[in-house]
Amino acid sequence: MKKAGKIKASVLLLAALLVAVGCGGGEESAEQGGGAADKGRGDIKISVVTHGQASDPFWSVVKNGVDQASKDMGVDVKYSAPDTFDMVKMSQLIDAAVASEPDGLAISVPDPDALQDSIKKATDAGIPVITLNSGSDVYEKLGALTHVGQTEFEAGVGAGEELAKEDVDNALCINQEVGNAALDQRCDGFEEGLGGPVKVISVDLNDPTDAQAKIQTAIDQNPDANGMLTLGPTGAEPALKALEEGGKAEDIKLATFDLSPSVLEAVRDENLVFAVDQQQYLQGYLPIVFLTNYAQYGVTPSTEVLTGPAFVTKDNAEQVIDLSKKGIR
Repeated sequence: MKKAGKIKASVLLLAALLVAVGCGGGEESAEQGGGAADKGRGDIKISVVTHGQASDPFWSVVKNGVDQASKDMGVDVKYSAPDTFDMVKMSQLIDAAVASEPDGLAISVPDPDALQDSIKKATDAGIPVITLNSGSDVYEKLGALTHVGQTEFEAGVGAGEELAKEDVDNALCINQEVGNAALDQRCDGFEEGLGGPVKVISVDLNDPTDAQAKIQTAIDQNPDANGMLTLGPTGAEPALKALEEGGKAEDIKLATFDLSPSVLEAVRDENLVFAVDQQQYLQGYLPIVFLTNYAQYGVTPSTEVLTGPAFVTKDNAEQVIDLSKKGIR
């Protein structure tokens, strides 16, 4: 798979070593560790709160990673998320998780200002926190042990550089959650990497028909645009339809963040130039591994763990499709 930037291989190796160490832990206790140092695996409780619903194509893969790690580690894990992108509700879910006194808390941080008070309640209560997916630039300030994900601005830069190689010099960035810091950073990075003008188009993906109409309007109002980036699979689908039905599929080169079976098929068929892969399965899986080992042994990565970005193109899309259908990629 084509890589953009440096994924910290030494840290990922540490993750593998932690799994190996953890698998030998059984019901033993450790002389030093986190708050659950005297607990066996079966007594460890971990809460996961994200801003993405498990029914979403992207977040369903994160949830699959969480579930598999729960089985592999032999710990009890509860996953929760608001029904829509709702920071008030997410704060309430974090507060409820803290009140349940888990041995570890994994959370996404799309809006640090909105969530910081709830996160502080967790750290003040001595609950180890790991951020995932979003929050790479603030996890240390928030008191989290580490972050698992990709650096969003740099991922956007990489996407811009890749589309620039396709002679794109004027583009649209389709943002389904304006105000989500991670998605805003992707669009900002995209403009820098492209080296040309980028206009952000806000859409509501809860209404795909309206999203398609807004994308079509943006295309009509920006006749010089010859490229488009969507920030997730559910954004790619209405964008593809808008280009096809508007007769612009040959004129505007489309790429997207994140994978789904339909996205990969579109990449394979060259209807999408590429898909940015942040390997979200690991974003669900690794925090559970790290929190389990921290609870038992007090060990944790010393820096953030980067799961991406990488790029899936027509050259390698086919081999990724089967795993995506299984909910792993």
